[in-house]
Amino acid sequence: MSLLAGIIGLPNVGKSTLFNAITNSNVEAANYPFATINPNVGVVKVNDERLKLLSDLIKPNKTTYAICKFIDIAGLVKGASQGEGLGNQFLANIRDVDVICHVVRCFNDKNITHFYNSIDPIRDVEIINLELIIADLETINKYIAKLIPKVKSGDKKLQPELDACNKVKDTLTNNKLAKNTMLSDDEKKIIKKLNLLTFKPILYIANINYSDITNPNNNELYKKLFAYIHNNSTDEIIPISVAMEYEISKLSEDEQQEFIKDLNINEKGLDTLIKKTYSLLGLRTFFTFGKDETKAWTFIDGMTAVECAGLIHTDIQKGFIKAEVYSYKDLLELGSELMVKEKGKIRLEGKNYLIQDGDVCFFRFNV
Repeated sequence: MSLLAGIIGLPNVGKSTLFNAITNSNVEAANYPFATINPNVGVVKVNDERLKLLSDLIKPNKTTYAICKFIDIAGLVKGASQGEGLGNQFLANIRDVDVICHVVRCFNDKNITHFYNSIDPIRDVEIINLELIIADLETINKYIAKLIPKVKSGDKKLQPELDACNKVKDTLTNNKLAKNTMLSDDEKKIIKKLNLLTFKPILYIANINYSDITNPNNNELYKKLFAYIHNNSTDEIIPISVAMEYEISKLSEDEQQEFIKDLNINEKGLDTLIKKTYSLLGLRTFFTFGKDETKAWTFIDGMTAVECAGLIHTDIQKGFIKAEVYSYKDLLELGSELMVKEKGKIRLEGKNYLIQDGDVCFFRFNV
């Protein structure tokens, strides 16, 4: 299991530069609209200090971090859902993502053009959100059109599905995001399978000046956008200097740490981005610990031991017997797995045990 995020935004707001920073790849990031024509997919490791510390204890042959996948698509413009710019083909590229990362320009630079010739983050957000709404309205209308004849023919089981879809349609028709619809838990499950863009969590990335990174509230554009997002949605917003992140990404790991220390900030903006997306999606991490390989595994909060065993291999899930579980904190404090055992810190858990963030697990199985 890995996180899949889609990066969207207007042209020339920093999307491809962000993607370059994330993957440290060479995606074109030219100063003109639609420089990115095909969706780019990049993979980046999730920097987890806990895994590094666990690895330092045992010096395994292999240390494997959890990964995130990011999709960078072409800049969207007003009318994209009807084919303007490069058209709604690019909206389809983010249908399957877990979270949408919406990059919004919150900096002034006369050397970098803006598609609408002025800097207005709220206008930019509303343009993109409207295109997502229009695309979702088309999707929901098509689905409703398929449901209606089936319900009329007497398939009463589909009536709740039709009712949920009509509720969402009303929301979209009022130019509001689908996730703003009042739905029951069962209705949410129905709508989720439609992969509506505006039903997904959105993380707004305010692309700010390098000079504002230590105190984003010095940036009036960011403050304006922050207030708008928090007053109109339950989504999250983080400030990032995309240009600075790209420069950091070109440094060695030691140089990156020194750079961050000199800036007097806790971590790279990109690490904050990944942590925030994990939090939005309810994602957690458990570890497997051994000399051959020490590894981080991503799971959804609320998954059981037997379900997490299946993330490693389906055979382990099928033949699950017990899970040996202990906290990574105990391992770091005591210094070795042997000491953890001697101190009685290892527990035997059954298949219904809910794995906790930071658990170290060894799954016993027999097939």
